Amino acid sequence: MEEKIRILYIDDEKNNLTAFKATFRPYFKIFIAESAEEGRKILETEKIEIIITDQRMPVMTGVEFLSSIIDTYPDPIRILLTGYSDLQAVIDAVNKGHIYQYISKPWEEQHLKIIIEKAFEVFRLKMENKELVKSLLRANQQLEFYLRQKLIS
Repeated sequence: MEEKIRILYIDDEKNNLTAFKATFRPYFKIFIAESAEEGRKILETEKIEIIITDQRMPVMTGVEFLSSIIDTYPDPIRILLTGYSDLQAVIDAVNKGHIYQYISKPWEEQHLKIIIEKAFEVFRLKMENKELVKSLLRANQQLEFYLRQKLIS
């Protein structure tokens, strides 16, 4: 059995968290957080592949959260969700938060499900690429070692 895609959804509105979890739980493994701080704690303990965060939250915006975790958690694909059409938030999300997609609230279930599935495909390809690079580096090191041994003998 294939493991479900692991999603962290951060939103300060409990109703949104409840609706998201109820809607997508049949398809994905959902982790929810009411704040950036709660989201960070989940990232410390769970392997998350996709992070979806609301933009407008108290203390820290979605973009601020996403940009603050890039160094520690570079791999998850990031999606920003907001009910406001704020051009600067979109620009910041792309430039600072390295987002994959910007979605307006209210989200439409089928559309968001497709975006999540495509985001996971990007995640999977990114991880495969990382493994291929590691494998290539190992093979290169072995080849260099072999060549050094040949030159010594």
